[in-house]
Amino acid sequence: MLEEATEEDLMMLREQLGRPVRGLIGIAARTSSGEPLVVATRPRLEDGTPFPTFYYLTHPAATAVFSRLEAEGKMREYEARLNEDAELGKIYTSAHEAYLKDRSEYGSPDEIDGISAGGMPTRVKCLHALAAHALAVGEGVNPVGDFAVRDALAVGWPR
Repeated sequence: MLEEATEEDLMMLREQLGRPVRGLIGIAARTSSGEPLVVATRPRLEDGTPFPTFYYLTHPAATAVFSRLEAEGKMREYEARLNEDAELGKIYTSAHEAYLKDRSEYGSPDEIDGISAGGMPTRVKCLHALAAHALAVGEGVNPVGDFAVRDALAVGWPR
């Protein structure tokens, strides 16, 4: 469930991103202290640019921890798990389909038809996008996003 952004949220988002937020639909997840963590973004921005990343990670501490996990090789590790476990691959494909369904409620630009985020449904390309999806929709939908969130918590990310 998306929350409408308040004026305070918009100010925080501008600070988090270092620019005004674009294409905002609402807040998809918050930190434990209530700050915006993940936003939902329109599939076509105000200037007409198609934007496939529906769930967008905004919080700098979260961005830093998922960058750290990427640098440590977690994307390769998670992709290997997908390749070794057919059932996990099916769940990841279902996560891709759920992502597309969520986004389609706000439009379906031809330029991004069938494209979700983070390498879904077959690759692991961006932990930021996959974790954003998992944080927005909750545990059990995106297994790779869930792996990334668990590993982030294990290295001390306070969420």
